[in-house]
Amino acid sequence: MLQSVSTDYVHGSKTVTPRPRFEAYGGQFKWYDVSTAEKPVPEAIGSKARDFLSRTDLDGASELGFVVLHRCGADFYFLIVCSWRGNNEIWETVFAIDKGDDGFHDWPRPGPHLPTFCVWEMGAVAHESLAWSRYLHSARDDAAREAWMADQYEGLV
Repeated sequence: MLQSVSTDYVHGSKTVTPRPRFEAYGGQFKWYDVSTAEKPVPEAIGSKARDFLSRTDLDGASELGFVVLHRCGADFYFLIVCSWRGNNEIWETVFAIDKGDDGFHDWPRPGPHLPTFCVWEMGAVAHESLAWSRYLHSARDDAAREAWMADQYEGLV
């Protein structure tokens, strides 16, 4: 029998919380925190993530996209930067920080078959896929871009 889920795994809900937009590299990014309701992303980690990204070159990114800052457990965080490129593709860069780390760092991803998003991050990603499709069907002018920026998900995943 194929088993993708450990027999001792207990699944719980998390919350996707929209945060103020992030502007860097000439681009604009929506921002989502993902965490349990009991242990939200601390403001200090959110500030550290924003500061890190403002100093990090993401291959000349100057576009529209979104960021997911995911609290995984007590002290580990994924920082996932997603850019819309090639009209309808999500391009992704992943960073992480753990207790004792000086700051965020590249998340090593060797191998051809790699993890992308977990079930909780997919709540924000699924919303963004639909929001981007609505934007692509729009006039794609300044008003449409602002409507897209304002269109964020909030809730349980």
